[in-house]
Amino acid sequence: MSDKTKDIPLDFKFFLKIFLVIFGISVFAYIMFNWAMRVVIHSRKEIIVPDIKGKSALTALEILSENNLAMQIQGFEFDSSVPVGTVLRQNPQAGITVREGRIIKVVFSQGGESVFVPNLVGMPVRNAELLLRQRQLNIGEVTESYSTKFEKGIIMYQEPKTDTQVSKNTYVNLIVSAGYPPKGVILMPDFRQKNISEFYKWIEANPKIKYEIKKEKNSIFAKDTIIDQNPQYDMQVKDDTVVTITVSDNDADKKIEEYKIVYNLSQSGSPRNVRIVAINQSGEKEIFNAIREPGSKIELTIPKDSAQRIRIFVNGILIEERQVK
Repeated sequence: MSDKTKDIPLDFKFFLKIFLVIFGISVFAYIMFNWAMRVVIHSRKEIIVPDIKGKSALTALEILSENNLAMQIQGFEFDSSVPVGTVLRQNPQAGITVREGRIIKVVFSQGGESVFVPNLVGMPVRNAELLLRQRQLNIGEVTESYSTKFEKGIIMYQEPKTDTQVSKNTYVNLIVSAGYPPKGVILMPDFRQKNISEFYKWIEANPKIKYEIKKEKNSIFAKDTIIDQNPQYDMQVKDDTVVTITVSDNDADKKIEEYKIVYNLSQSGSPRNVRIVAINQSGEKEIFNAIREPGSKIELTIPKDSAQRIRIFVNGILIEERQVK
């Protein structure tokens, strides 16, 4: 044994041997792993990628699964030519040959870029048309109807309603006031949130009008409170019109703790659209939506456990939010 070998400490020799053994095992394992992976990969069948463009997420996933392929969502993009929730693009493209288990990356369509419909009630048609253009929306059908509240040429109703989310270039239909009704023309009063007895009094004064009553057991309003009507208020009621009234039919004997909503419109200005929304864990529910004169007082009563917050909108603008306590 040489003098140099004698100079190497025994501990170092031991650790050197261990290192060489571990290194050798690692190299061997790496070689075997790569060999095994090549065997596995090449043992997989070759698959021609199916065309899933234009398919819904569920259908696309089913098609890929049937071909032993996987799917990964890469993103979402607006495209008005492709319905919301369908595959807009895929990678790899259809027709390309891949191995089983390959991940197909997809981009889903969000449809046409959406906007919110502005509040047009109370505006002249010309002003509404300019506002719609700014929002990349179009003015649709314009019809006239008599009104006891709006001057001639002022918008009374719109469809879709204020704050509805729609695609760009959607048409918004308008009903414009034709002025105060002449004698003999009957306009529908606003019965919402009033007792059904108010409606029956009106029917007694107009006995030729046909009507039907619908009952809603899951209403948040007190029993016999009118919660919806068709036609809407200020719409003309003709001989062939059937008035439909939806009335609350909840459990009147059940004791419910109530929350009272009172809102006073300012004395100045023109008639305004007031919209009140109740919000709870399941979402929001519109409980009031009507045109009211300046100085009007709006009073509503709802079960306290039916809402956590109340939002009040005037002409589409959030004016106030209240906590239900």
